[in-house]
Amino acid sequence: MSVTSGLPFLKPEHLMPSLTSPGRQRRHTLPASEFRCLTPEDAISVFEIEREAFISVSGDCPLHLDEVRHFLTLCPELSLGWFEEGRLVAFIIGSLWDQEKLTMDAMTLHKPHGSTVHIHVLAVHRTFRQQGKGSILMWRYLQYLRCLPGLRRALLICEEFLVPFYRKAGFKEKGPSAITVAQMSFTEMEYLLGGAVFERRNSGC
Repeated sequence: MSVTSGLPFLKPEHLMPSLTSPGRQRRHTLPASEFRCLTPEDAISVFEIEREAFISVSGDCPLHLDEVRHFLTLCPELSLGWFEEGRLVAFIIGSLWDQEKLTMDAMTLHKPHGSTVHIHVLAVHRTFRQQGKGSILMWRYLQYLRCLPGLRRALLICEEFLVPFYRKAGFKEKGPSAITVAQMSFTEMEYLLGGAVFERRNSGC
């Protein structure tokens, strides 16, 4: 059975109960909005969004195309894509980690027995930015992780200007990251998956 089948916050809109009569329902070839785990077949669409979002800012991508395929093959259940009428508009890719803090090895490795989700990348297609999609997708992803057995927390690294965005999503700073890329330094942030489900907050992202 699909991991997402019992999770109402991941069900696409076309599977949710309709409040209109069948005769008045809109007909779509593809669902208007759908959230699902990604597959290796999504890798090119993922990388195109990621490349456009990151290259102009930092000069590099968190994940290169072969790494995107790598993680979507090993642990697709730790990814989440937002599709609008069949088109990928935003995504998150994660993997498992088994140490207290992230190291350079965490950038390329998946530790199947780990209890920490390393969130590698969150990106939104340029056409759909500044609409709150990043914060909505992160909220859905974190609620999804809460329903997966054996997971204790989520970790990520980000540049300083993104700290307020992740703080709004419920992450807390753990301090400077040991990971550096070129001349960039990062802050490591942690989200504990235990406890009551928090309500989504509005965000300007």
